[in-house]
Amino acid sequence: MTSLLLDLRHAGRVLTKNLGATIVSVFTLALAIGAATSIFSVVYGVLLRPLPYPEPDRLMAVVEVNHRGTYSRLADPNFIDFRDRNHTFSAMAKYTQWVTSVAGTAEPTRGVVTRVSQDFFKVMGIQPSLGRGITPDDARIGATPVAIVSHRYWSQSLGSSVAISEFRLRIEERVYTVVGVMPSGFDFPAKSDLWVPAELDPDRPSRTAHNFNGIGRLREGATPSQASAELSSIARDIIRNSAEQGDYLLADAAAVSLQASLTRRVGSTLYVLLGAVFFLLLIACANVTNLLLAQAAGRQRELAIRHALGAARGRFVSQFVTEALVLLAISCSCGLLIAWFGTNGLLSMAPPDLPRLEEVSLNWMVMTFAMALSATVAVALGLITAMRASRRDPRDTLADGARGQAGSASSQRIGRMLVATQVAMTVVLLVGASLLGRSLLRVLSIDPGFRTEGVVAMDLALPYSDDPNATARLVPFYSDLLDRLRAIPGVQEVAVASAVPLAGGLPDGLFAVAARTDAPKTIEDVGRLFQQKDKLGTADYCAASPMYFRAVGIPLVRGRLFDERDGPNAPHVAVISESLARARWPDVDPIGAAVEFGNMDGDLRLLTIVGIVGDTRESGLEQPPRPTLYVNLMQRPKFSSTVVLRSDTDPAAVINAARGVARALAPDVPPRFRTFAQIYSSSLGARHFNLTLVAVFAGTALALAIAGIYGVTTYGVTQRRREIGVRLALGAQRGQILRIVLGQGLTTTAVGAAIGIIAALALTRTIENLLFGVTPTDPATFALVIAVLAAVAVLACYLPARRATDTDPMQALRLD
Repeated sequence: MTSLLLDLRHAGRVLTKNLGATIVSVFTLALAIGAATSIFSVVYGVLLRPLPYPEPDRLMAVVEVNHRGTYSRLADPNFIDFRDRNHTFSAMAKYTQWVTSVAGTAEPTRGVVTRVSQDFFKVMGIQPSLGRGITPDDARIGATPVAIVSHRYWSQSLGSSVAISEFRLRIEERVYTVVGVMPSGFDFPAKSDLWVPAELDPDRPSRTAHNFNGIGRLREGATPSQASAELSSIARDIIRNSAEQGDYLLADAAAVSLQASLTRRVGSTLYVLLGAVFFLLLIACANVTNLLLAQAAGRQRELAIRHALGAARGRFVSQFVTEALVLLAISCSCGLLIAWFGTNGLLSMAPPDLPRLEEVSLNWMVMTFAMALSATVAVALGLITAMRASRRDPRDTLADGARGQAGSASSQRIGRMLVATQVAMTVVLLVGASLLGRSLLRVLSIDPGFRTEGVVAMDLALPYSDDPNATARLVPFYSDLLDRLRAIPGVQEVAVASAVPLAGGLPDGLFAVAARTDAPKTIEDVGRLFQQKDKLGTADYCAASPMYFRAVGIPLVRGRLFDERDGPNAPHVAVISESLARARWPDVDPIGAAVEFGNMDGDLRLLTIVGIVGDTRESGLEQPPRPTLYVNLMQRPKFSSTVVLRSDTDPAAVINAARGVARALAPDVPPRFRTFAQIYSSSLGARHFNLTLVAVFAGTALALAIAGIYGVTTYGVTQRRREIGVRLALGAQRGQILRIVLGQGLTTTAVGAAIGIIAALALTRTIENLLFGVTPTDPATFALVIAVLAAVAVLACYLPARRATDTDPMQALRLD
């Protein structure tokens, strides 16, 4: 303890004596540790932290594998087979979510309702904290509808009342009695407000109707690979014995860790960001190592005298490590403060669909990571400095006198190596940021196929009903709604559609080209028609009112749009996108063709194609346009829809007026408002997030690299001041001195840049799935990075080189 206290006091004196270098080191390390801790907090919360359920490693997502090799949802008969025929799961359940209006509280709400099968909460291993769960009596057709609410919904909408059974919630055509409240923090699937029994409705018999997600809990001793193999075997048996065939029938099945299934879309992105921030940390360590080595070089004579007086090398190592630990302790404290602000900033910037976002925080695991990281860096810095500072024979140092010139060449060499390393890592980060930036520019240059400015979207979730009379009442409701909205000052056009582009995607399915004589009359006729593979096609399905295309700016290519001729009782018509026309009718004009698409909405009447419109980017700007078939919403109305209002006035005024109209016509249906500009921007949220973070890391790395180049050049000039004085005294021109100093600095930069380019060529392939329109080896990007780095390197080297040319030979020679 005595030695430790002495080392701490000595470390305090050394750090205080070199206060400027200490402040720079603390700032550099705190910035890097704070950035690393912030990113790790997100990676840990989203990817690494165990799910908050009992034995989460036994929770598996049960998925079908389609013919494209990607995962898809489950069809009801397939789920039943998986559940009843497996021997590796102790329980299995299905679930699906939808957004709808919920009435029965003080104010109607727009809630996320999840339909779950009976064993859902058994699989999750969590039961309601108040009331009860779903019983076998609840999970049957004809049972009294019951609902379990989330703790959030209970506190916000039910006033935290313990008399939950008194609440009757109207959801679509049923009234549900609240029987349970889930514990605080239970949020699966994400953002659920209510859970209701799926068994209240009959199963769909089709094996190609993929409506549910599956989840299961492994038996004790069963492994995920065993579960996947068993599900795959059951899937092959289903394929062999199914009367239904085609691309919509499953091709395989698998069991995937629930945690992995929830985060597979963002996992690679977050690991790339974690790698980027560790590059930044290494650059910061290289910078601080340079500073410490420069200080150690100035203490060579002191160390030599202490060694001559009997100090062992172990004492030097102990003191240098202690100095580094004190330095890192201060840096870690500041870094945690930066991490706190940084984590909050990340959460505010993160796209809303990032899974498990609510679990991101500076918890004990993240704090442990920060402290362990700081301790590791401190020990490494201390050992490196101690080894470099104590390796020279003290007799040589004392023989050299106070100049310390003999050690300067070696110190400069090490410094240049560290700077080259910094430059190499900076090149990798700059290339990554530039590739992401160019990708974003390419994405922004894509025409989405619709208007993004001056359009407001109003989402409505009208209560669903199987009653044909309720469906028939939708047409006059929408007509009245559109008339009233059209009367709002400044509104130029109003329309309604089942969904709008970039807002989550449209449902897709198989349609069949049919002769009018083959018009099906029953669902069995539809089945027979869909057996003729040469008549089948695939398309997204959208119901839209006649003025929808004009309201959102989708151009008419050929034929006509919906108009007054297409009333509810007139022959049903359709408009198709250009991509569908090219895909299904490449050599003929599709206008006038009849198609059967009743499997999407239950209406078996044929659709006559009357027009072709431009493509829109439904699923994202990076995705190619999807073939889309539009039906007239006034002929095939939908309960859930989005009203679009195009105006040339302030969107806030339009939204306020539209909210009043919606409340007057449907007081139990709270609307949700978004502008098309917000929808468009939201679709780019993940790309903006990735680019912003990598760009910040790259910019910080560039600043540190500039400081490193400047520092090592300045230190070299200081160490060579006598040599420069001698050269000038012997007649060297100032331009020659300038070229010598610049040459050394730029040579170091060039070596680092060359190494960085090689590393970037290998490492940028890891972000290939994040790029759009550019390759990981894009020559223009690499050329731009090298040009920027060369410019800043010249500036960083020129300033100390210019000071070197001002050296007075007489003053320099007096130093000898």
